[in-house]
Amino acid sequence: MDSKEVATKPHAVCIPVPAQSHIKAMLKFAKLLHHRGFHITFVNTEFNHKRFLKSLGPNSLDGLPDFQFKSIPDSIPDSDEDATQDITLLCESVRKQNFLAPFLALLAKLNNDAISTSSNPPVTCIVSDGFMSTFTSIAAEEIGAPIVLFYTIAACSFMGFKQLRAVVEKGLAPLKDESCFTNGYLETVIDWIPGMRDIRLRDLPTFLRTTNSDDIMLNFVMEATDGAHESSAVLLHTFDALEPDVLDALSSMLPHVYTVGPLQLHLNQIPEHPLKMGYSLWKEETECLEWLNTRAPNSVVYVNFGSIAIVTPQQLVEFGWGLANSKLPFFWVIRPDLVIGESAILPPEFVAETRERSLIAGWCPQEQVLNHPSVGGFLTHSGWNSTVESITAGVPMLCWPFFGDQQMDCRYTCNEWGIGMEISNDVKRDEVEKLVKELMEGEKGKKMKNKVMEWKKLAEEATGPHGSSSTNLDNLVNQVLLRKS
Repeated sequence: MDSKEVATKPHAVCIPVPAQSHIKAMLKFAKLLHHRGFHITFVNTEFNHKRFLKSLGPNSLDGLPDFQFKSIPDSIPDSDEDATQDITLLCESVRKQNFLAPFLALLAKLNNDAISTSSNPPVTCIVSDGFMSTFTSIAAEEIGAPIVLFYTIAACSFMGFKQLRAVVEKGLAPLKDESCFTNGYLETVIDWIPGMRDIRLRDLPTFLRTTNSDDIMLNFVMEATDGAHESSAVLLHTFDALEPDVLDALSSMLPHVYTVGPLQLHLNQIPEHPLKMGYSLWKEETECLEWLNTRAPNSVVYVNFGSIAIVTPQQLVEFGWGLANSKLPFFWVIRPDLVIGESAILPPEFVAETRERSLIAGWCPQEQVLNHPSVGGFLTHSGWNSTVESITAGVPMLCWPFFGDQQMDCRYTCNEWGIGMEISNDVKRDEVEKLVKELMEGEKGKKMKNKVMEWKKLAEEATGPHGSSSTNLDNLVNQVLLRKS
């Protein structure tokens, strides 16, 4: 490509929240933009940049001439741990504007390089994770580029975050005292959120569950959604048919809301992307796929609590015995840092009892697992990436939400979409056993399987040639990202 072509290419700088699920969704979106002719600069923190090199190999971030990886410091004390950083520390660093100066310096360098070496075009737009917007919006204004805020969550969860300010103003949060956690206060029904019904306080993002009005996380997420209406567009990783009521309400509150999901279904339709790297900050163990090949169709329960959730040693054991007592085959991903403060040790009796029909791994290629014919059910923490991946694979769920937006994802999965059942927070082996059997062999499980296959079909239609998500993606690119300001 000659320098003239380089100079006229649109150049999107993509910056995710420095956590696994956010990076994965942003990287998929960046690949879609790259396929449409954009030059991409993908910005990780130095900590995660190093983790990618460790999990994917020393050349994994070499990128392509027009898809490059850059890193900026996060101002958090360095650690060599192969684990997600403390989310509160990260968010506090974003709130203190610690990211702003290095991000502006990077943008300036990219624009200077465009002039002096013509190795890349000048920056024409920023695609920022919505939860980084407190500093990325300032940067976009400074360089005069349009900014798209990509909230890598469901529309229902985004609405939940958007309403936290009102929840606080009405005096419903922060909580008066610790008794609110146990006295049924969180069951209070909130009947004034547009496009939603029967939502309880406990379905809203868990950051309201604090007694401190200066709580870092509560203030961080309110600030990160306050400015959404000032961006050039808000992007959500969902599709119209899945959340019509909430999306209608949101589009009357915000000028430009685009639903573009599920991203993987768009990627499936384009030839193999030249950027061969994966999305995982942990090394994926692929041996599980061979093990799944030996199992009957729809017979295996897949268990994974995502990249951030943590369990107590007691909860781990209760989940373990619930799975063991179901007598069904299961594949369980237990991350190195899953159990609070110690390594995940399951009792020897459990190991002996389940040896013939279980597999345990540290991390896995989740989408390949969910799409494997032998997987019949998914025991999940209800993270949004996992929920979308389960829907697109046509796999019903057992939901054990941990924090953040997961309670809302669980609420919609079980009550609105009819494709999941909730496990109570206080895990008991008998309940786990009963629900696993119902999911895999019961009448309700069969209904959920039929229902999730219907949603899968609607997701495929949304990302088809004239589907709502495909049309939205076209409009977003042509009307917002390629707009000459």
